[in-house]
Amino acid sequence: MATGTFPAFVAASDRGMLNCMTTRRQFIERSTLAAVGLSLPAGMVTPPAGTDPSADPPPSRTFLDLRRQPDSVTVQTAAGFAPLGAGGAGRWDGAGVTVSVTELPDGLRVSLAAPAAAVERLHLRWRGSLAGTRLLLGDAWERSYGDLEWRGFVPDRVMPWYVATWDGRRTHGYGVRTGAGAMCFWQVDPEGISLWADVRSGGAGVELGERTLTACEIVCRPGRPDERPFAAIQAFCRQMCPAPRLPSQPVYGTNDWYWAYGNNSAASVVADAQHVVDLSPAGENRPLAVIDDGWQPERSAQHPLAGTWDRGNEKFPDLPGLAAQVRAIGARPGIWIRPLLAPADAPDTWRLPRERSVLDPTVPEVLAKVAADVARLRGWGFDLIKHDYSTFDVLGRWGFQMGAALTRGTWTFATGARQTTAEVLDDLYRAIRAAAGDALVLGCNTVSHLSAGRFEMCRIGDDTSGTEWDRVPKMGVNALAFRGAQHGAFYAADPDCIGVTTSIAWTQNRQWLDLLASSGTMLFASLAPDALGAEQRRDLRAAFARAARPQPLGEPEDWQETSWPGRWRLAGASRSYDWMGPDGVTQVS
Repeated sequence: MATGTFPAFVAASDRGMLNCMTTRRQFIERSTLAAVGLSLPAGMVTPPAGTDPSADPPPSRTFLDLRRQPDSVTVQTAAGFAPLGAGGAGRWDGAGVTVSVTELPDGLRVSLAAPAAAVERLHLRWRGSLAGTRLLLGDAWERSYGDLEWRGFVPDRVMPWYVATWDGRRTHGYGVRTGAGAMCFWQVDPEGISLWADVRSGGAGVELGERTLTACEIVCRPGRPDERPFAAIQAFCRQMCPAPRLPSQPVYGTNDWYWAYGNNSAASVVADAQHVVDLSPAGENRPLAVIDDGWQPERSAQHPLAGTWDRGNEKFPDLPGLAAQVRAIGARPGIWIRPLLAPADAPDTWRLPRERSVLDPTVPEVLAKVAADVARLRGWGFDLIKHDYSTFDVLGRWGFQMGAALTRGTWTFATGARQTTAEVLDDLYRAIRAAAGDALVLGCNTVSHLSAGRFEMCRIGDDTSGTEWDRVPKMGVNALAFRGAQHGAFYAADPDCIGVTTSIAWTQNRQWLDLLASSGTMLFASLAPDALGAEQRRDLRAAFARAARPQPLGEPEDWQETSWPGRWRLAGASRSYDWMGPDGVTQVS
């Protein structure tokens, strides 16, 4: 492979991204872009010619064991792509770079040494026939955006963190362990499997100097005949995450975003807490009442030095007193924060070079400020801290925009290119986790594979809605179906809220409430006071009673046929939902 050329398996669209020549997209476009795809419907996926579709494919034709040295290793620097030579004992050398692939009892460790080179990506390739594979499912960089689905071979498809393949009877898993030092994605085609490890620092090659980076640990799992795909993926998630951090009890309660949308106040929070307590079962597992965006001090009123803001805004004059009031009512107080939004008077040296309105998490004073802010919220009595926007703030892109490029441009952090982006994010997560003490931490817009083991909870999909019904199955149902297997293996999965408002018919919302409450994952509801009629109260009371106790994990039954599964196995029984009705999708973005 000639230096400076792209491998054939990098799509033309991704080549543009790799050269950082993408056009700008606005957040308002996200629903449209996430909905566009080149999906091959499950019914159109056929086994190779001359085979019996009902036959059990030989394992050798459907599982490619990665627990061996790859067949090739390629490195990307600013100069282009260069193949490395196999030097024996798992050592691959060239272009001033050494990649070590060390065999472990259950996988491989990939390490990078590059004392004089700025490295952007590693590409590892295992060759072998996957002719019996019918469908593939990947994960998402952070939240999903209604875009997860089983598909046939799409050789340039970017599948972050792990990929599952299905041959009609077996579901095989290929992935990297959580807590990786690189942002990793997979590409799969009939001739083999590729792993890309993005080791850049922002948009520039990482400069490791004399240290050696552990980029990732690769694991794989052969499926068992007649094992359900959902069960196989959950078992594989447990293999990828050896030490999850989980809440001690099921998590449920309220979040005021989808009815207040930031137009909240101390009085509305008290009313919200009273509503959820009235609707929740008695017992030790108390509901949460989470204050979302709207409470925080105005940016002009904040000072960057830790410890100088001691209140919210004029609507929230006494947050410690408010937390105590919520607790006295019988709920557990929670609060939302955007930790990397720069105060108006933050020093220039604290700001991210790429985006001046965002704090740079590699700056020690910034990490100290973030930790102090989180610790202050815990000290005020909040039992749950939900932190948001950090992936977008650092990389400047939402997950659905990242593809193989992650970010745009060749920028790096204020402290230089000494750490990979994955390492920078992990340091931020560690600081938040330590500062939160014994509070529960919910990561929203966090990198899923790096959140696992750090935070008890993770928002697994993009926002649902209190005003647009079609966003609920698109974002909520899709996330629950295709990432629900991560619940209890990585963290407690939050598929997002049900927005109980007068803008969405209760005949529709009741279905989402029933699925959430029966799924075994988290249940948060946004409770508009004018929407809490007798019917809603009855259904919410029953739903909270279910959500407050442990339940079997819900499993989609038709998820290989649709991206909005309507048939579910819940508590051992099948249940069906109608997400669209006779008129289909009625709102388009």
